[in-house]
Amino acid sequence: MSEHKGDFATDVRLLRISAIAAVCGALSTVAADFLLHLIRLFTNLFFFQTISAANHSPSQNTLGLVVVAAPVIGGILVGLIARFGSEQIRGHGIPEAIEAILFGKSKMSPKVAILKPLASAIAIGSGGPFGAEGPIIMTGGAIGSLVAQYFHLSSAERKALLVAGAVAGMTAVFGTPVASVLLAIELLLFELRPRSLLPVAIACAVAGFTRPLLLGSGPLFPLHTMPLGPVGLVSSAIAGVVAGALSWGLSSGLYKVEDMFGRLPVHWMWWPALGAIAVGIGGYFQPRTLGVGYDVIGDLLQNHLALHVVIAIVLVKAVIWVIALASGTSGGVLAPLLMMGAGVGAIAAPYMPGGQPAVWPLIFMAAALGGMMRAPVMAAVFAFELTGDANALLPLLAAAATAYGFTVLLMRRSILTEKVARRGFHIYREYSIDPLERHYVDEVMTRTVETIDAKTTVADVLRDYFGSRQKYRAYPVVSSGVLVGMADRALVDQIPAEEAGAPLGTFLARVRPEIALPRETCRSVAARLAITGLDRVPVVEDEKTLRLLGIVSRHDLVKPSMSVFAEEHELEQFRRVWIPRSARFAPTNKRDDVPTGQADVGS
Repeated sequence: MSEHKGDFATDVRLLRISAIAAVCGALSTVAADFLLHLIRLFTNLFFFQTISAANHSPSQNTLGLVVVAAPVIGGILVGLIARFGSEQIRGHGIPEAIEAILFGKSKMSPKVAILKPLASAIAIGSGGPFGAEGPIIMTGGAIGSLVAQYFHLSSAERKALLVAGAVAGMTAVFGTPVASVLLAIELLLFELRPRSLLPVAIACAVAGFTRPLLLGSGPLFPLHTMPLGPVGLVSSAIAGVVAGALSWGLSSGLYKVEDMFGRLPVHWMWWPALGAIAVGIGGYFQPRTLGVGYDVIGDLLQNHLALHVVIAIVLVKAVIWVIALASGTSGGVLAPLLMMGAGVGAIAAPYMPGGQPAVWPLIFMAAALGGMMRAPVMAAVFAFELTGDANALLPLLAAAATAYGFTVLLMRRSILTEKVARRGFHIYREYSIDPLERHYVDEVMTRTVETIDAKTTVADVLRDYFGSRQKYRAYPVVSSGVLVGMADRALVDQIPAEEAGAPLGTFLARVRPEIALPRETCRSVAARLAITGLDRVPVVEDEKTLRLLGIVSRHDLVKPSMSVFAEEHELEQFRRVWIPRSARFAPTNKRDDVPTGQADVGS
């Protein structure tokens, strides 16, 4: 019977976590709205000297050369917040969230939830060339983590809520709930289980429904293009290669500049201000590179900018973004990547065959995102949800997948994981179903077990089972088929010599043995062996009767991995079937003296 075997391992706690995730989704939406208002407030304060939350682009400023001072002042403030508030607010958000998930038991402090949006709003509002998505991912993640800590949840459940809050915030900023779920799957969860996927999906759905109440509805960059012809597939692949090379260049340049900052003889608190000097100079010559730049992305996608303007925006944005991000300030990477990718697409559009020029900024934008983030499906769906352009979905996927393959083959780590690796943590982003999770104890246990009768004396046990002919480290001790305990050499040696004539069972009845049940997964038993330090445990029918069914050892738990090894390493040969000579050729009405040959038929 296999009633205990199902598609998933879960329990009713999933309902509780999902309900909490819905609350986190709503809270993250409010946090996203607050962050965007805060960015507008600081933008108006730095560039227009007014206290207002109206949506104004920093490119409209009339400060002249004084504009260089705005990012520097913002950099000083961010450095002070990081130095005396929390160093966790430095960076672009997603690497910090990954580090907390994998190495920090998904715990974030209240300081991060407060100081991250404040520092990011100052950095972006003073002209920093960043997006709001990284900070809101960090802030939403902190909200989810804090809520989980309040309810005293486990580390795995905290992870689900941290990610749920993070991607709900991304949904609120961009209006991309499906892409946000895919971001969680491809970048943040490091697993695919109902306990994590369901809370994440619910949080994004709640954020998606709540967003129109605070931030508006509809695609952020509405667009409609014509479908690409067959040549579009080749062109999309070319776009993916170019975007992959762009991702490689930006990521490599970023960390080289970061190393240069690390060699400066000044405290890291001042690095954001030093990096902001480059931002200010770049913003003076090309004001449209300052700030989030959603208006610029829209113009690039609509082909509203002259070619020489696009080239200037891409070059200046790339330089100031690399320098500013390497300085350790606070801001996201998605919006700058969208701008630079769309800009490269606008430059290449006149030379791309297979479709109208209007589609290529969008395709290059998705490809740059897929290559840099190593999340191709998320990038394609993200670009689709940003624009609502269903005709572009197929080339978006082709280009993003090509860029992803390019960076996977040529880059050891992405821009996100490199940040974490430099802090001493290695991240392996491939994951699959654990073979120990798929198999149960009754599939791998040894059913023929050498046991010791509970009535056997201690002296006889020492002589017959732990002497020169000892086979196993431990033996099940039974009485009429019922498990009494496990006997090993250490336990038997502790029995006083004067009691060597007593039955062994009398000494084992005092201690409840460690057992395994046939319906348990191999993974749960493997974890128990690791915790207890045991080499083997008896398998019993149930905890009440303790009827012995077999034994499971560490050697048995290796068996499920053998199939995985075979799948990965064993190469099957093409089988050739020999056919008798008389049957190789069908009879014909042609001359009988036609030469015959030999034929092999593959199967």
